[in-house]
Amino acid sequence: MGAADRRLDLSGAWELDYSQSDNVRTEFERLLSELRRQQERASPGGNTNRAGVVLGGSGQHNSGQALLGLAQMAELITEPALLEISQDEHSVQVKREGSFALHCEFYDGQPSRVENPMGSEVCGWAGHQLQFLINLPEGLTIRHVLTRGQRGERLRITTTVWSDSVTWPFTVNRVYNRYDPEAAGYRCKQTLTRGRVCTTESS
Repeated sequence: MGAADRRLDLSGAWELDYSQSDNVRTEFERLLSELRRQQERASPGGNTNRAGVVLGGSGQHNSGQALLGLAQMAELITEPALLEISQDEHSVQVKREGSFALHCEFYDGQPSRVENPMGSEVCGWAGHQLQFLINLPEGLTIRHVLTRGQRGERLRITTTVWSDSVTWPFTVNRVYNRYDPEAAGYRCKQTLTRGRVCTTESS
């Protein structure tokens, strides 16, 4: 990791900006429309039935059910509205409200690779972006790309989900704004198992 990467600070509390973020349903409908257009341009040998099944030459297929499953997976992964990011010279941890944390350690500019029974994860800096590539069983792959705005007050997370059963990936962009949990009406406490946890005052 170069000096420029070390100066890129993602740490702090971040809140989802719904108005600047992708709508999963809209992206799902856009993908369906694009696949239908591709099928219309394909040779007459292509097959689309009333259920919306599109057969591809690679042996993969794009059924309405498979695409919906991919979109639902992307929606679940990108659901967290609050993030707490801590960072030092050799690691970044992204705690996500109601979901698993993303943790990356990096030394001498080399990507970090972790193997476990659930799959594998590679993470590290790519220029000014922090990337996580997660390979899960049954041909599911997830990539998170974190990009901070120039002024440091905005964070974009681009999440792409691939499946062996679908020829196209599904991508969702989430935009977060930096915020002060206490000023915004959140109550934070330090816990032994989950670290710092923030909830609304009314909860």
